[in-house]
Amino acid sequence: MNVSAIQKQELLQAACAIRQEAYAPYSNYKVGAAILTADGRIFTGVNVENSSYGLCNCAERTAVFKMVTEGIQKLYAVAVCTENGGSPCGACRQVLSEFGGDVPILLTDTKGNVRETTLYTLLPDHFGPEHLV
Repeated sequence: MNVSAIQKQELLQAACAIRQEAYAPYSNYKVGAAILTADGRIFTGVNVENSSYGLCNCAERTAVFKMVTEGIQKLYAVAVCTENGGSPCGACRQVLSEFGGDVPILLTDTKGNVRETTLYTLLPDHFGPEHLV
């Protein structure tokens, strides 16, 4: 699926808008994520921290889990909004790989700077469902 410039802009806007809902009282590093699916829906998520740090959940995984609970198991693009344009962590990259393959990843900061990459650029030599057959 080709992702249009309009869809990319909608993803970036959704990720930055939802970022404000992040629960990040410990790190103060708020993250918003938005995922585009084949039917054009956008699923969003934020990071949710916990005083027991190991129980935190990232924005990207929150969005993926919301997508899956709505019956969708394939994503086509991801946008992530942070204060400084940060990239998804390793765990999120692996979860995105499970549901997306080599999809476009849009990274933006709060000033509107955008960097476009792909999942397999961020996760070279990935391990996915296709390796289990």
